[in-house]
Amino acid sequence: MKASLKRSAVVLSLLSLCVGCAGTTTATSESPVSPAASPDASPTAAASAPTIATDGDVIIASSLPMTGSALGQTQTIVNSIQLALEEVDSTVCDGKLKVGFRTYDDATAAAGKWDPAQVTSNSNAIVADQKIVAVLGTFNSGAAKLAIPIFNQADLVMVSPANTYPGLTKPGKGEKNEPDTYYPSGKRNYARVVPADDLQGVMAANWSKALGAQKVYLLDDQELYGKGIADVYKATAQEIGLEVLGHEGINPKASDYRALMNKIKDLEPDLIYFAGITQNNAGQLIKDMRNVGMTDVKFMGPDGIFEQAVIDAAGKDAEGIYATFGGVPPKELTGKGKEWYDAYKAKFNTEPEPYAAYGYEAAQVVLNALNEVCEADRDKIREAVLATKDFPGLLGTWSFDENGDTTSTTMSGNVVKDGKWAFAETLEAK
Repeated sequence: MKASLKRSAVVLSLLSLCVGCAGTTTATSESPVSPAASPDASPTAAASAPTIATDGDVIIASSLPMTGSALGQTQTIVNSIQLALEEVDSTVCDGKLKVGFRTYDDATAAAGKWDPAQVTSNSNAIVADQKIVAVLGTFNSGAAKLAIPIFNQADLVMVSPANTYPGLTKPGKGEKNEPDTYYPSGKRNYARVVPADDLQGVMAANWSKALGAQKVYLLDDQELYGKGIADVYKATAQEIGLEVLGHEGINPKASDYRALMNKIKDLEPDLIYFAGITQNNAGQLIKDMRNVGMTDVKFMGPDGIFEQAVIDAAGKDAEGIYATFGGVPPKELTGKGKEWYDAYKAKFNTEPEPYAAYGYEAAQVVLNALNEVCEADRDKIREAVLATKDFPGLLGTWSFDENGDTTSTTMSGNVVKDGKWAFAETLEAK
């Protein structure tokens, strides 16, 4: 998409303020991005963002991919965090503590998505800043795998608005030694406000069958998140009588997948399930599926592709694809969720992406804990966050269980119609 002159002017002005943004020659890996200024943010979002101080008596940091196509999603998460802070005038404890906010970019331009070295460098920098008392992130489960142990040894709590890999929290739901390997101190310091993939994978397989599929072919992007959800989907599919024709990992950097899609086409599937993220070439998979003639075969993915970026990447071939999501799309929220949605639209004059609500929710959980502790004590704040019970959130009242997982199980199925994601139905993991 060609940038307008107005957009270019905004970007140039923001770059001059953003010492940690990708593409600047003076940036260091541990430099935070100005929370109100990301170089690729839309002019509307950037111009309308509230002015939130980067320093304070205590600081909340976010760790998200702010470079690459994920920015369309993560900028709205950051916007929502800023909105939560603006609502309390960036203070807690009746104004006694000023709360600052810093955004760290865990992606690189070279990778086009989150980068392991960047995650590690940023995490170490965050730990070293004693004013930072909580982290909102990460966006990708693979990034969480690296960040959690670093924060754990510093008693620094992290609340994710998007991680869904079960092995981060749940015993017996991932690889050997998970999740204990992520918590070297023996204490838990991680929680998430979205349901994990052991629920989403089950739900997706059941929905595939409900949509009429009898024979499915599984692909994953070979990342922690993708492989994990593919395994859950496969096990459930076999249990409910779907025929799994095959399962393999793709090369995310391949220029095309025509040979793969021709092979799959010969097996005559009803549905191809891709467990992965948009940034690992989901758009090209969709295009090549259509290009080899599988026009009537359904394509489904998890929340990793539930963003506008996959439609932009696949173009007209994205029409009719399906995605599950561990929640309800913003415009479908009711009650308190609807109030947040209206406030977001009024503030930023744009539609929030699916995980924006969970950025707000995660921020509210941390602010609630800060109001209880009222001091810059990482361990006390960690305990207060993990003790969250009966929280009146955007999706209703929920709690963190003993593993740091939300008790909320509200999920949805979505489909691309007329070039946009549209809510299809509420789903249950049976």
